[in-house]
Amino acid sequence: MSSLVNTYPALPRTAIARHQARHVLALPDDVLVDEVETLAVSRFAGARWDVAPRGAEPLTPAPRTAGAGEPGVLRTSRHTTLTGPYAPGPGLPPGTTQVFEVVCPRERGEPPFPGGADRDGLGRAFPQGLPEKEEGRATRWLVDAARRLGGSVVMDADETGRAAVVLTPDQSVTVDMTLYTDVWLEPDAALSVLQRVDRRVRLAMDADPWPGPPDGIADKPLYPGEKMDPEFRRRLHAEAEKRDIESLENPPPLDGYGLMLDLGVDGIVAVEIGGEDAIPLLLRGLPWTVDGAVAYRIRWEPVDLIAAQDEVPTIDYRVARKRAGELVADLARTLHGVVGGEIADEAGFLVEPADL
Repeated sequence: MSSLVNTYPALPRTAIARHQARHVLALPDDVLVDEVETLAVSRFAGARWDVAPRGAEPLTPAPRTAGAGEPGVLRTSRHTTLTGPYAPGPGLPPGTTQVFEVVCPRERGEPPFPGGADRDGLGRAFPQGLPEKEEGRATRWLVDAARRLGGSVVMDADETGRAAVVLTPDQSVTVDMTLYTDVWLEPDAALSVLQRVDRRVRLAMDADPWPGPPDGIADKPLYPGEKMDPEFRRRLHAEAEKRDIESLENPPPLDGYGLMLDLGVDGIVAVEIGGEDAIPLLLRGLPWTVDGAVAYRIRWEPVDLIAAQDEVPTIDYRVARKRAGELVADLARTLHGVVGGEIADEAGFLVEPADL
């Protein structure tokens, strides 16, 4: 990729219309254009190349390929395009070797709530009004893509590509993962698999046993002044108790359950297993996802939920997050080794088990 940097055209001076916004995705040289496209089609169902970059192997057919010195144009919707790669201009983080220009509708909502959660710095970048609707979707994807690819985002770039705020998302922020597969593990089997990683994993299915109706309830009126025939009331209660017993002896098939791992000062890791119809775009239409999939959701809940939403959290929180993140990755990798399927990160982007 480094040998191609000098062939990228310069980021043009672009004067956008008042109803449009311009943002810039800045990336290091080890990122391929194909990776950018993969993340786009992972989030936007209609993403496609209007002009495919030279040397790329597009996932979606393109009407034509860019000529020499011409950037590619990836359309994520009718009104939003991602154009590049371009050579980076001044003012970008060290290591930036390629940039993509994103032009979308300018749609701003209310200002961020003072002191509210701002994990990714969007409130700092848009103090007058947070992006919403089309622009909100575009900026959220830009942050997620920059985090995944080790890049940065220039928000509200001027005609030269510069901005007052450049966001460089922390790659360690996202911890949660979901494994999608067509294999269902019974609770005891899942427990056995996850305890290979940590013996503290426990099933979270305990419930208080139902003691049945109180003694003598059939002889008591349903409410003050009730005139029901006593014998009829006893038969009614007997029939209800019979059906309750049948339900307890023949429970419906299990369609979901959970496991817990108490990490003490580091919080809790929960693993939730159940059917899922809303699966990542890249998995839809595969033979094993036609009727949905089994989802193994592995989530970390920290002790300090306020620090979890800080752009610069405390050192104690970061240490806990690192330990929990490593454990979540181990659990996901171990489950994948047993049930197969595909792993997605918090942003819905697919992850290779070997990269965990």
